[in-house]
Amino acid sequence: MLKAKDIMTTKVHSVTPDTDVEELARSFAEKGVNAMPVVDVEGRLKGIVTQTDLVEQDKPLHIPTVISIFDWVLYLESEKNFREEVEKITARKVGDICNRDVVTCSPDTLVSDIAALMVDKAAHLIPVVENQKLVGVVARLDVIRAMGS
Repeated sequence: MLKAKDIMTTKVHSVTPDTDVEELARSFAEKGVNAMPVVDVEGRLKGIVTQTDLVEQDKPLHIPTVISIFDWVLYLESEKNFREEVEKITARKVGDICNRDVVTCSPDTLVSDIAALMVDKAAHLIPVVENQKLVGVVARLDVIRAMGS
């Protein structure tokens, strides 16, 4: 049975949490990828950033509906969600927009288990981590190619 180490890409395009979002946009365009792992200087996985994360910066800000009663202001929507949306739209670094709750696998994870992770977690790219360090990635196309071999 095929494992992640058999199909993963080892020459991974990645960025750091300190990468500017403008540089991230250029990297997406130049490298032709739609997601990149975010790693620290030691190569430890810190998150994943997608083109969607970048595009979300251009969406209009939704101001939450509030009701003012006497001196109180009551939010009809989550104030926390509004704060997070403002932070994401105004972010200047990858570390501010990346997803830090990343689904990963090890080099010995079976391809069938990776496929299940992709479906269950709606992930297009699964970082392969060994000893807390990024050693590769498995994309959906890698899984599809494995099915044909």
